[in-house]
Amino acid sequence: MVALSGCSGAVSRGWLPEGATTQAPTVMRLWNSAWISALIVGALVWGLTIWCVVAYRKRKDDHRLPDQLRYNLPLEILYTVVPLFMVAVLFYYTQRDESRLLQVSSSPTNVVNVAGKRWAWDFNYITANAYETSTQVNITGRADDSKDLPELWLPVNETTRFYLTTRDVNHSFWVPAFLMKMDLIAGRVNSFQVTPNQIGVFTGKCAELCGTYHAYMLFEVHVVPRAQYDQHMAQLKARGQSGQLPNSLNQDQFVPEDRNKIPTTPGSQS
Repeated sequence: MVALSGCSGAVSRGWLPEGATTQAPTVMRLWNSAWISALIVGALVWGLTIWCVVAYRKRKDDHRLPDQLRYNLPLEILYTVVPLFMVAVLFYYTQRDESRLLQVSSSPTNVVNVAGKRWAWDFNYITANAYETSTQVNITGRADDSKDLPELWLPVNETTRFYLTTRDVNHSFWVPAFLMKMDLIAGRVNSFQVTPNQIGVFTGKCAELCGTYHAYMLFEVHVVPRAQYDQHMAQLKARGQSGQLPNSLNQDQFVPEDRNKIPTTPGSQS
């Protein structure tokens, strides 16, 4: 049954989400290779352990002590060199694939600034000269909560480079279907790029524990054809959301001057 289960798509991708970008196969290949290597090593260790237990167990009619050895030089060299070799191989392939995943183009088709804040998201569409802003959504567990989530729109089959910033504490920008996430570090600009190759709506979230309502930092990614993307950018501009939100904005600028009137309900935080 285990062997037959290997025919399923979930097993072939290591139970990861179905990748929705051109970079996803690199992540899947590294993930599966690491697990296969770990299972081979585990099977070898388990096999040798069981063999030692069986082959060198105490017999009923044997009351002698086993040979007492202070050390076994060949064996000690073996279990020192082999793990070092394994770590070196794993490091090589991890570094190689990580370098590929973090490569960025100097002239991507689209550039988006993702700004995290407690506990919502702002999206500056730099190339399109428009922006989307949001405030904290009060998640109640109902299906219709999704209509209030902030939305990030991307054109399909086009490379988008993200510049990640934060308005307060550290956050993490994670779209599971992209098989890629990166932290938003205060005082630093991080960057990566992806090329979505599937049309659809994908969930995103903050993957860094950032405070009381961390679990509410959800958003949706809409990957659409270019014409639909341009239409959405035009709609943002028609609503007056042209230009860019400055990264100098911070949480204090959303706090009312009269602190006695600060709203206390979860959905009212900026």
